[in-house]
Amino acid sequence: MELLTERLKLIPCTKVSISMLSTSKEYEMGQHINMYLGELREDPTLLGWGVWFVIDQENNNIIGDIGFKGKPNSANTVEIGYGIVPSAQGKGYATEAVQKLVEWAFSNKNVTKIVAECLDDNAPSIRVLEKLQMKRIGSENNMLKWQLEK
Repeated sequence: MELLTERLKLIPCTKVSISMLSTSKEYEMGQHINMYLGELREDPTLLGWGVWFVIDQENNNIIGDIGFKGKPNSANTVEIGYGIVPSAQGKGYATEAVQKLVEWAFSNKNVTKIVAECLDDNAPSIRVLEKLQMKRIGSENNMLKWQLEK
């Protein structure tokens, strides 16, 4: 499974994909990667509903990750999150990657709503969510809540 944009390749995180990919000097696989791999081992149907690597097609380096915090819930909702290494920020990569993953999720009949959250002072992330037409639906503990409906 692979999703392509003009400049990026999105590949679901698996033990195999990790072994085949090269990382930029800045990208570090955080604890969320190991946690997801453990969950995926227990439930292979999580593939696609967890971490995806964001890869720059020009040099084939991982420049970030993106993904969902699990499969669609009973309300047909998934939560999306993302992060791009500092040297690749401000170039539209996050918007490009999130847009592609949103399209992929909405192609699934079990997804009618995507939610996200970001810190209320994270201007770049706010811009990404606004560009994707997500609606700000509230805030709690310095976190802005967002949603997009199919």
